Amino acid sequence: MQYTLAVFDLDGTLLDTLDDLRTSLNVALEQAGMPQRSKDEVRRFVGNGIRKLLERAAPEGTPAAEIDRLYETFSAHYALHCAEQTAPYPGILPLLRTLRA
Repeated sequence: MQYTLAVFDLDGTLLDTLDDLRTSLNVALEQAGMPQRSKDEVRRFVGNGIRKLLERAAPEGTPAAEIDRLYETFSAHYALHCAEQTAPYPGILPLLRTLRA
């Protein structure tokens, strides 16, 4: 069987976005006076969207209104800095060229 279409999730599948996510998360946490998170922690927190990332990263019991503020800060920062460290995972570009051929 020959396929004519392949669909991939971009964020975290084709592109390694973890460092940019961590940077924006830590900017939001810092501005809220909350502890910073390591790359390994952020790796464990991702999945199910940005709000869930923020809920997992904020201290337990953080009120929803504070998560809303974190979301606003994160979103503003990430919109400006989302591609500073993001890059394709090793081997992705050759794989996509092969699939296209």
